[in-house]
Amino acid sequence: MSLESYLDSLIEAGLLKKEKVGVDQIKALIQSAKKNLSVAEKIFEIDEEACFSMAYNSMLKVARALVYLKSCRPDDGAQHKTTVEVAGKILGRDFTFLIDKFDRMRKKRNEFTYDPLVPLSKEESKNAMETAKEFYKKVKEFLSDKDSQLKLF
Repeated sequence: MSLESYLDSLIEAGLLKKEKVGVDQIKALIQSAKKNLSVAEKIFEIDEEACFSMAYNSMLKVARALVYLKSCRPDDGAQHKTTVEVAGKILGRDFTFLIDKFDRMRKKRNEFTYDPLVPLSKEESKNAMETAKEFYKKVKEFLSDKDSQLKLF
């Protein structure tokens, strides 16, 4: 199934809606994602949960920027899940490993956000931070390869 057909099927299912998003909004998301990475690094030693959340938020913002570039916006009760899945489809097979990690992070963040007894280790936070950095870097390279005129990062 082509990317366009895939997006159309999600629009029909009510998971996405068509929406023209301005480049300024996309750039703001990318800048915010970069800032989240910086904050994650600074708070790593203080609060592993906050570090993990910041790393995850960085990835989510980059993924949302990808969805916005396709003139779509998640429009359902599972926006994070939809964003992860659509970003994976946009990025393709070369990103499967990172998207799988991103999805595991999504689930873990959901668990510890709604159940304060779910444990989260420093190692998990460190891994989340490294995954977020790699995702940011690789998406930046992906977009540069696709369109040298696209100066989002």
